[in-house]
Amino acid sequence: MAVVVMHAVASMDGYIADTHDDVGPLFEWYFNGDVEIVDGGPFKVSKASGDYVRPMWQSIGATVIGRHLFDLTNGWEGRPPAGEHLVVVSHRAKPAGWHPEASCHFFDDVAAAIAKAKELAGSRVVAVAAGDVGGQALATGLVDEVALDVVPVVFGSGKRYFGPVDRQHLLEDPDVVIRGDRVLHLRYRVRR
Repeated sequence: MAVVVMHAVASMDGYIADTHDDVGPLFEWYFNGDVEIVDGGPFKVSKASGDYVRPMWQSIGATVIGRHLFDLTNGWEGRPPAGEHLVVVSHRAKPAGWHPEASCHFFDDVAAAIAKAKELAGSRVVAVAAGDVGGQALATGLVDEVALDVVPVVFGSGKRYFGPVDRQHLLEDPDVVIRGDRVLHLRYRVRR
């Protein structure tokens, strides 16, 4: 069965974007090296980051995002950065005629979205974008692991990594701690 991993790049103070959805320097490390994350893709990172990110992205079968991220990225035109399937949590339907060839599914409930993503991913990883949807999935016990790529910047305000989480959730000690160039990769199992 698929492992569900909540993931995003975050500032030191836990933001995934500023209040205007600008990621500022959060993604600069994606372009500061010479190791490709995906063959022929635009991302070139340090060797340490590449050794971690490349296999992680290759393990993803389905990605779960919220409607806000879908609208910001136009669903990556039906080709998410990692994985073959996109599952969107939204109270609005998929736009009419939007990339009919894409494996993109819309649900108005985070649990139903995660269930569909697990079905689509099979034994591969389900990546859940951090933020509101990721926070909802964590709060309802649907997340197995939390992965953060922490960049040395302080935003002070913005879109929170854990979104609306309003109570304590315990994580295990990190089982991944990798220092890249201008990024620290961390991964934790959720304590059950």
